Amino acid sequence: MSDRHPMTGNRMSADEAAGVHGFERHTHDVVVIGAGGAGLRAAIAAHEAGAKTAIVCKSLLGKAHTVMAEGGIAAAMGNRWPEDNWEVHFRDTMRGGKMLNNWRMAQLHAQEAPERVQELEDWGALFDRTEDGLISQRDFGGHRYARLAHVGDRTGLEMIRTLQQRAVALGIDVFMECTITELLKDGDKISGAFGYWRETGRFVTFEAPSVILATGGIGKSFKVTSNSWEYTGDGHALALRAGASLINMEFVQFHPTGMVWPPSVKGLLVTESVRGDGGILRNSEGKRFMFDYIPEFFKKETADTEEEADRWYDDKKNNRRPPELLPRDEVARAINSEIKAGRGSPHGGIFLDIASRRDPEYIRKRLPSMYHQFKELADVDITAEPMEIGPTCHYVMGGVEVDPDTEESSVTGLYAVGECSGGMHGSNRLGGNSLSDLLVFGRRAGEAAAAYASGLGEERPYVDPQVVLAAQDPALAAFEREGGTENPYTVQQDLQQTMNDLVGIIRKAEELSASLEEIEKFKQRADQVVVEGHRQFNPGWHLSIDLRNMLLVSECIAKAALAREESRGGHTRDDFPKPSEEWGAKNLVLRLNAAGTGVDLSEQPLPVMPDELKTFFEER
Repeated sequence: MSDRHPMTGNRMSADEAAGVHGFERHTHDVVVIGAGGAGLRAAIAAHEAGAKTAIVCKSLLGKAHTVMAEGGIAAAMGNRWPEDNWEVHFRDTMRGGKMLNNWRMAQLHAQEAPERVQELEDWGALFDRTEDGLISQRDFGGHRYARLAHVGDRTGLEMIRTLQQRAVALGIDVFMECTITELLKDGDKISGAFGYWRETGRFVTFEAPSVILATGGIGKSFKVTSNSWEYTGDGHALALRAGASLINMEFVQFHPTGMVWPPSVKGLLVTESVRGDGGILRNSEGKRFMFDYIPEFFKKETADTEEEADRWYDDKKNNRRPPELLPRDEVARAINSEIKAGRGSPHGGIFLDIASRRDPEYIRKRLPSMYHQFKELADVDITAEPMEIGPTCHYVMGGVEVDPDTEESSVTGLYAVGECSGGMHGSNRLGGNSLSDLLVFGRRAGEAAAAYASGLGEERPYVDPQVVLAAQDPALAAFEREGGTENPYTVQQDLQQTMNDLVGIIRKAEELSASLEEIEKFKQRADQVVVEGHRQFNPGWHLSIDLRNMLLVSECIAKAALAREESRGGHTRDDFPKPSEEWGAKNLVLRLNAAGTGVDLSEQPLPVMPDELKTFFEER
């Protein structure tokens, strides 16, 4: 594709190129890609810092995956337990991540989360209240104290409603149903982003010196997932192709409790709040099996008998915890073991029972969404009978490697927040930490991106028309390919099955090696994908573009999982079943290879925690 005028032959400016080739063009200081909690909070912060800001989202505003977050926002506000503070929250987060977290991110998160929650309330969020009228906080796995600020089991929905209302009221530009396919650069600096309108298929260019990635996760690379259709690893892949690095990609969290029946909703999340409010796990024999899986590390803080756990629910003396509220990786592995041992439910899961523990009115009041979800989708009344649940691919701890204070990547002008950033959660995320993560680092990224753009003055990075024109080629390849025989849906289904079978909850070297061989074959098949019809309303074409990202991210997960020869957090190796002191001191880093066809892996030491923070771990 030439950057010369088709009539005069003269080299065109960006404006001329846009006009000649029918490109829509927008200019901003900060462009945020993604309209979930992280993207909205970043956009609000950038706008309030004086930057001309745009939000670009793949779906409709209000449809971001954050609305599916049910349990609450983790913040040490001390409303239920005055003893709670940021130091305890920091320690819980680091321990939950098996000490592989970026300590500075965990510190900032714990310190700033209470203020961000209070800010949400100031903007109109309607939280549940304690008897004293304070924001109510509930128990969740891995947290020593009840610290999740919540709105029934619809906390994410209320967060999005509040942030979205504020963003619209501030007049921030929003571009909906627009997919970004490439980041644009001027030398080693970001200059904008290139994408297309999903409705018309027409291309659009956003010129901006600061781009914030807030695109969410990678779940659609797996067969069984709680993630929505947008989660195809777009931000991870965009960052790699722009020259940034990814860390912690081997750590994929399989949420212990997703629906297993009916098949149409397999993987749909069952909030941890069910267990936080008293639900227990039973196998097909009716046994409460989690007492068989309490790790030695947790025994001092965990109830040792069912009777003791029941007393903990009654008066919470000694701060003892039921085993169902161990960190998610521990619970997911226990459930997986029961199913493999033949003690699973009729549809391949296990039973989550709150009906025998709480009265119907309590359940309907505390868990209204869960009650309606099971009643309407599975014809199960959770106030009267157990739910069938099982592990589902839920969250990736890995993402773009960023500066902990500004969230800037190694590429100047490129920032990442939320699930597409890495470091904050280490090898395993505690429930509720995701929503406070969005708020804390969304704000920080927005302010940093605005400050960088403001400091450039007139020396903004240049958007080269030739680079813009070249960005069309990979997007249109599936239309222009001759002799191709592959269907994008078939390739995605085969990729999902491979990731599910070979890079799932329990891993081993031979299976991971086989997965990498299969991914290489899928790349070749993706190069033969063809789509029919026009660019308007063409979901097959959209998937052909998403496949490029899913394959790159899947390779990152499998390659890092093969390299890390230990079990830690969301990464369990059957052939290396225990954590290793050596591996606990380093991260795996992934970058695009020189050919641009795959990724290279390297090791780097963890950032060294200051001595004053190390003292928080001296006492249990």
